[in-house]
Amino acid sequence: MAQPTVEFIWKNGELVEWEKATTHVLTHALHYGSGVFEGIRAYATDRGPAIFRLREHMQRLLNSSRMLYMDIPYTLDEICQVVVDTVAANKVDSCYIRPLVYRGYGSMGVDPLAAPVDIIVACWPWDTYLGAEAIEAGISVGTSSWRQRSINALPPGIKATGNYVNSGFARVEATRNGYGEAVILNEAGQVCEGSGDNLFVVYGTTVVTPPVSDGILPGITRASILELARDLGYDTQERSLARTELYTADEFFLTGTAAEVVPVTAVDGITVGNGRAGDVTKALQKAFFDIVEGRSDAHGDWITYVR
Repeated sequence: MAQPTVEFIWKNGELVEWEKATTHVLTHALHYGSGVFEGIRAYATDRGPAIFRLREHMQRLLNSSRMLYMDIPYTLDEICQVVVDTVAANKVDSCYIRPLVYRGYGSMGVDPLAAPVDIIVACWPWDTYLGAEAIEAGISVGTSSWRQRSINALPPGIKATGNYVNSGFARVEATRNGYGEAVILNEAGQVCEGSGDNLFVVYGTTVVTPPVSDGILPGITRASILELARDLGYDTQERSLARTELYTADEFFLTGTAAEVVPVTAVDGITVGNGRAGDVTKALQKAFFDIVEGRSDAHGDWITYVR
């Protein structure tokens, strides 16, 4: 499928035409993975496009940039406004938003510090990452032979471009094996996450997800689902999970900005629960989509409207 386009991309302080938002082939990030990014969604609502948890996403971008020694000449408020302005300029009802901070053209070599820092914000229409039908019908997943990168080597807590080579390995393997997504374990054999999403299992009315300390990205949709689960009266746990616990769970689902909330119906060929989206998963899906699509005023601070 061809990449959908809109009119503008914001780059280094100005809106430029989509086709002209280019970079040099000797850009540092292209050779050494020296970039950080975010994925954000804006949903169509009766009040116009609504961006989900914009400030939290952009704070994570600033945190990731700081950890990679890249200074951004914008405050949190300013960079949030850039996102709003970019969505507004492109006149979209809903979209996926990609802010990216990267080391640009000007210096080669492993040491990134002499290379300039470039910033872009792009947005475009994009359907659910794992397929629209997956939201209702669910997907099957497989445990990957590729392990999660170490928290002291390529920290998963930094949303860095180079980290996603590992995710690509896992996702390609899953696709070739007929799965909709991969489950990645850490070097200790504990369950971490998918190739581009966090994961949850449900036992009865207890909702469980791996802790950040086991080597996962601290997902913003993940944090939202934990809060919604507590709102709905479910017990929540952030604890280590053994691979075998996925096989005995009553329910299993994935979360992420791109994936949203996707039920898992089978893992490694073993049916999860009754092989359909469970009641807890469906309740959390409904609570999530009611908020992001403007049908609920709960957690109103999670939504930034583009006026």
